[in-house]
Amino acid sequence: MKIVILGAGVIGVTQAWYLAEAGHEVTVIDRQAAPAMETSFANAGEISPGYSAPWAAPGVPLKAMKWVFQRHAPLVVNFTPEWSKLVWMTRMLMNCTASAYAVNKARMVRLAEYSRDCLVALRDQTGIEYDGRQQGTLQLFRTDKQVEGAAKDIAVLREGGVPFEVLDRAGCIAAEPGLAGSADLIAGGLRLPHDETGDCHIFTGRLAEMAAARGVTFRWGVTVQAIRADAGRITGVDTDQGPLSADAWVLAMGPHSAAMARPLGIRLPIYPMKGYSITLPVVDESRAPQSTVMDETYKVAITRLGDRIRVGGLAEINGYNLSLDPRRKETLVQSVEALFTGAGDEARAEFWTGLRPMTPDGTPVVGRSPYPNLFLNTGHGTLGWTMAAGSGRLLADIISGHAPDIQYADLGYGRYQKGSRRAPGRMVPVAG
Repeated sequence: MKIVILGAGVIGVTQAWYLAEAGHEVTVIDRQAAPAMETSFANAGEISPGYSAPWAAPGVPLKAMKWVFQRHAPLVVNFTPEWSKLVWMTRMLMNCTASAYAVNKARMVRLAEYSRDCLVALRDQTGIEYDGRQQGTLQLFRTDKQVEGAAKDIAVLREGGVPFEVLDRAGCIAAEPGLAGSADLIAGGLRLPHDETGDCHIFTGRLAEMAAARGVTFRWGVTVQAIRADAGRITGVDTDQGPLSADAWVLAMGPHSAAMARPLGIRLPIYPMKGYSITLPVVDESRAPQSTVMDETYKVAITRLGDRIRVGGLAEINGYNLSLDPRRKETLVQSVEALFTGAGDEARAEFWTGLRPMTPDGTPVVGRSPYPNLFLNTGHGTLGWTMAAGSGRLLADIISGHAPDIQYADLGYGRYQKGSRRAPGRMVPVAG
């Protein structure tokens, strides 16, 4: 089957790999000049299935109100009126219940755990290297209230059979010796020994090279202008370099997927959740993190990537704005300097921002669309790196008619499909 993938971030490229492995003729198109140049470029670097959880959780609305008045808040909302933002935030608030959180987290962990297994198999098969470390990740709590609040997550981990360790202050320092200088800030921690880290941008670039060697065609600098549909099927895509035809299509354009799908009557509830990161060189090995430490207070992940430290996280609801806010850099610096004082050279830190494709329930949309030859692999939020391999393998099985290894019905567009419509028989221009 001839398949065209729209988007060459970590999701699109891993999708291409698994489809090529299944014997399909695959082409990937992207407006950038290379893979993983947008959302996947400088993310936090953590591959954390056990920590896969929706931002929509009990208590978040109250916390968000308090965060409005904090300079270093983990969530910032631009209150400029925007209909799509208001609708998305309302749907997110509807998921901030204990029952919704349990359902959403369980299915996210299911996909993320499967993805970790797929990544291990891919790494064993190809020998791909990407500054990866398999040393677990540590969620660090600065207050007793945070320690107590972890109980609901621990219950889900236990139910899902995910190994974990509940640590006191000494246990946290034993796992991450670089924390010794900040012992007075530590109330406890939750460590997942099977989680990993790695540079998503390096991984995506090298996997794209391997996919190309297997026959995948990559077309760079190609901008999609319109998607054509007729008689309930996608019939082609118009680009600034001419039309494209295929037997099937995969939409993997991250935060731009909703605008791409909307003219087709597919209402993907995806909003661009803005995140930030800094990357600084290690200057003191003894103080540096060994893997990933997640600072629960600021919702920031501090990750070791070779001879660098990546500090990433935060969430800003501000549309498609890609400006670099210096206050967000201050928050990232404050987190890493408080916990790993003097480990990295702040003066040489590289500051970056990107947009994560966030759904209101936190779960990505992986599966079929209302059009039989259009498939969706998008909406992974902050977990695209964590879920990429599993999402790609899962959708490749669906497209190829193979029985997937995990339950997937609740991961697809069907959970949003009530009231959706198709738009057959016409050309549909792409918005945005």
